[in-house]
Amino acid sequence: MTTTHRCRSAAVAAAGALFIPLSLTAFAAVAHAGAVGEPFGPGCASLPTSGEGSAASIADDPVATAASNSPELSTLARAVEKAGLVDTLNNAEDITVFAPTNDAFEKIPKSDLDKILNDKKQLTDLLTYHVVEQDVTVGELPDGAFKTLQGDEITTSGSGDAFKVNDSASIVCGDLATENATVQLIDTVLMPKS
Repeated sequence: MTTTHRCRSAAVAAAGALFIPLSLTAFAAVAHAGAVGEPFGPGCASLPTSGEGSAASIADDPVATAASNSPELSTLARAVEKAGLVDTLNNAEDITVFAPTNDAFEKIPKSDLDKILNDKKQLTDLLTYHVVEQDVTVGELPDGAFKTLQGDEITTSGSGDAFKVNDSASIVCGDLATENATVQLIDTVLMPKS
């Protein structure tokens, strides 16, 4: 009986020894999944420090809702709504949005922008070209290539807190977290190849 009790005790201890590291490993994986670092870039200083549009406030909302509450992204939010993509973006998981700021949209001549905004297919292609179906954070930006929801690929390059997308847009404030997405604010609207 003593031998049986010792064997059971050893088995329970061994199972406990395995359980603790596996639990910690699982917890670490969950804690790391979708983790976004601190926001970076010169444009982060222009974000509100509290209230609507602040990094803290957008973290609680899905990405399309966060954009609609951000003064810097009001043009993007209107375009997303006009294209009928609000639910698509809000219900997606672990995506990255390379989000053009209002200033980025202002670089497009008004007549061209109006034409895009009034052509739902072209607008949808344009907006989905800014969305990647994975978390892309600062660690992946130095030499990245990512397939977009639109189907084409975008590339990223740079180092430190200076990154380019497709060699044309600069990330002005990166690694902003929303409930379901990483947001990289960019200063130029990206144009799909096709």
